[in-house]
Amino acid sequence: MSAGATVFGTTAVGTAGTAGSSDATVRTQFAFTLPVGFVDSAGAVHREGTMRLATARDEILPLRDPRVRENEAYLTVILLSRVITSLGEVSPINPGVVENMFAADLAFLQDLYRRINAEGHTRIAVTCPACEHDFAVDSSGPAASRLGES
Repeated sequence: MSAGATVFGTTAVGTAGTAGSSDATVRTQFAFTLPVGFVDSAGAVHREGTMRLATARDEILPLRDPRVRENEAYLTVILLSRVITSLGEVSPINPGVVENMFAADLAFLQDLYRRINAEGHTRIAVTCPACEHDFAVDSSGPAASRLGES
């Protein structure tokens, strides 16, 4: 799965037929590659996955969970387990899967969640240190974990 070629679950929305408007497409699924990878009970490493846009329900329902009431940090675990739609051959994606991820992968997924739900995309603006050219890179793909390396 290449970062630049994956667009899943797009839904057409818009106001067709009204003056001065055009149909738009909303990207609802985002492919990602974990920097380390989730290691399952058999020792297999799973790095490729998809995350969907969160709904209001995704953010509200976990607040009722007793684990979140006991420890607010657990909200991240439940929230990510709701919006990660695939991770290699792992099924189902549940809080136990997220609990057992490496810290680097959890941080990566938290950042991805923030970017796609607050900013609507996975692109990061960067500047080449050699030529000072500005461009955007997709931060959800395999090259994302190597950003800043030379």
